[in-house]
Amino acid sequence: MKAIALPNHPGAAGKFPLVCAPLVGRDRASLLAEAASVAGRGPDLLEWRVDFFEGIGRATEVAELTGALKQAAGGLPLLFTRRSAREGGEAISLSEAQVLELYAAVCAAGQIDLIDFEMGNARQDVAAVRTMSRTHGIGLVLSFHDFQQTPAQAALVEKFALAQELGADVAKVAVMPRRMEDVLTLLGATLQASQALAIPVVSMAMGGLGATTRLCGGAFGSALTFAVGQSASAPGQMPIAGLSAALDLLRRAGGAA
Repeated sequence: MKAIALPNHPGAAGKFPLVCAPLVGRDRASLLAEAASVAGRGPDLLEWRVDFFEGIGRATEVAELTGALKQAAGGLPLLFTRRSAREGGEAISLSEAQVLELYAAVCAAGQIDLIDFEMGNARQDVAAVRTMSRTHGIGLVLSFHDFQQTPAQAALVEKFALAQELGADVAKVAVMPRRMEDVLTLLGATLQASQALAIPVVSMAMGGLGATTRLCGGAFGSALTFAVGQSASAPGQMPIAGLSAALDLLRRAGGAA
């Protein structure tokens, strides 16, 4: 099993899986309050879903706010994400060129640890974000989300592999199951990719049917799971306390504690 590297946060070194909680506040004050509140519940890192932020078009403000969020959260690692509307995110008014400018400003600010970019974006844009992240020592998560269905296992394994091919430090795949067999498909693809690839993988099946993947995904190689801090960013997320307790129980049962 390959853990996600967070070199500036030795306390998270080797932990598997990590628990990440989203921040979805729409303005500065609510975001800072959310970060402080959620950090007190014990996640390993926070994800700022900037597509929820009303000031997303003000790149300088967003870049400065990454540092303020980290301070409010007591220094927890920060994952920065703009989720596109086509992959389940909030609709925003920015062009893709403006999104790249935003990512460049945030990377240059030096306050984030990981940055998420969808592997379905234009290849030149993926390469640009790869260069930004490497220049500033930030881990790149290349992601794929299907909110309609669960593709076949071979197709999911190809998505994981594509992320590595494009230079990701972490490959992420999220799908929507329509039946329990889809959950098995996602877990099978996760196990296969985690064994075959050189980078960590992250996966989840969303919604109620996929809830078990948030609990047991680590056993199949998923290095990260998402939990509700104050508000959910995707269907099927569970509260941090309950998820962390369940993960601890699984670790103990498996002899990892």
